[in-house]
Amino acid sequence: MNTSIQYAQLQDQNDELASFRYRFHIPKISDGKDSIYLCGNSLGLMPKSASEYINQELEDWKNLGVEGHFHAKNPWMPYHEYLSKNMAQIVGAFPSEVVVMNSLTVNLHLLMVSFYRPTKNRYKILFDYSPFPSDRYAISSQVNFHGFDPAEAMIELKPDNGEEIITIENIHKILEMHGDEIALILIGGVNYYTGQAYDIKTITDMGHAQGCVVGFDLAHAAGNLLLNLHDDGPDFATWCSYKYLNAGPGSLSGCFVHERHHSADLPRFAGWWGHDKATRFLMGDEFHPIPTAEGWQLSNPPILSMAAIRASLDLFAEAGMNRLRRKSEQLTAYLEYLISQANDVNIKIITPSETQQRGCQISIQMKNPNKNLFQYLTENGVIADWREPDVIRVAPVPLYNTFEDVWQFNRILHEGLSKL
Repeated sequence: MNTSIQYAQLQDQNDELASFRYRFHIPKISDGKDSIYLCGNSLGLMPKSASEYINQELEDWKNLGVEGHFHAKNPWMPYHEYLSKNMAQIVGAFPSEVVVMNSLTVNLHLLMVSFYRPTKNRYKILFDYSPFPSDRYAISSQVNFHGFDPAEAMIELKPDNGEEIITIENIHKILEMHGDEIALILIGGVNYYTGQAYDIKTITDMGHAQGCVVGFDLAHAAGNLLLNLHDDGPDFATWCSYKYLNAGPGSLSGCFVHERHHSADLPRFAGWWGHDKATRFLMGDEFHPIPTAEGWQLSNPPILSMAAIRASLDLFAEAGMNRLRRKSEQLTAYLEYLISQANDVNIKIITPSETQQRGCQISIQMKNPNKNLFQYLTENGVIADWREPDVIRVAPVPLYNTFEDVWQFNRILHEGLSKL
């Protein structure tokens, strides 16, 4: 590697995924040029094909009305099934273990109904360090619902010695101390603040060895990391589709329920779309769940949102997660290299350097927090995000970001540091 723009441009010329950038709408800045969009960890860009996919369903609704459920080009009755194969490939699961439904926090609640079954002696939840607030609220409310005190029942992972990273030894120590009290481990696949990726298999094995149920919030991992949920063996997982999966603002969530639970007599909140397909329209009084992840569905799916997801999943299937992950590692290594070459004492990267411990996101922490630097980035065409109290998060996404994007970001970052 070197710090010249020519090096970045050469990497882009040799990028086997370069053409995918032109299949997304890149937001423009005031002079009409492409922005440097490094915010796919918050909202992925719109695939150009999304309009076509959505318009097809609008046309069928216009022309067919209710008959679109059976006679649309892509019949609506089984529409969610069109997503299962590609989504399962992204998370490393069987199609029967995956379903797209609801929103992320709704699915967290639904899955905790089934998998957080506290007892008098085993009622605690081990959860992620500095979780996205919605996860904390969901966990706390579930604990309250079961009659326990969140202050006592919630165990938050904490880094050692003032660091930002959670070590696997830290998690092991907590499980050794409290494992017989912990009913559920529920952490993120990637920490939203630091960008640290967790070792799903190791955590799952350690949790199961202590008798804990293990689940993951993969909001920042799906479409980002190489996941292998079936073989790694967590009991459940859920994720949103609007970040790395580019399905549009507020789009639906994906769920994974390991196949060993499909026929189990688990409590759940039931709805008719989770009922046995063969008898669903007989409108019977008794609920008979579909013996797959689909059995956790509640209502018939929103087709327009699913059409946007389908457009993006087709691009993922074409690009392939192995190729995407390889380019992602190259982009983040390049970004880390460029930042480190300047050796600026005012900032440091708090995301792990080891590629297996991070995804696309690099979190840059300011020694003396000053949002004027973030504002400078914005004014100069960078779209990233600021997380209180002191972190700028940037995510070079392999589907649409370039090495030159990374180079230009680094140039603007250090210009801003020198001026401010």
